Amino acid sequence: MSLPVQQYARCIDASRRPVDHIGDWPEKGCVYPIEYKRNARTGEPQVHVLGFYAERPYGAFATRRFEPVVELWLN
Repeated sequence: MSLPVQQYARCIDASRRPVDHIGDWPEKGCVYPIEYKRNARTGEPQVHVLGFYAERPYGAFATRRFEPVVELWLN
């Protein structure tokens, strides 16, 4: 069960967009609502930007690309 929180993070590295990436890509310096999820294959945490569309390869980003900004408790 996940906690009732909304997390936000700032993109600190928008470089090296894969050539085959189809979908939204974060901009350096922008703050996004995010969710941390584990990669099903590797178990490593990844950042999912809520509201982003991604067709390929996946809609997840390496945690090194973001820095946490705030965590808001929802009630």
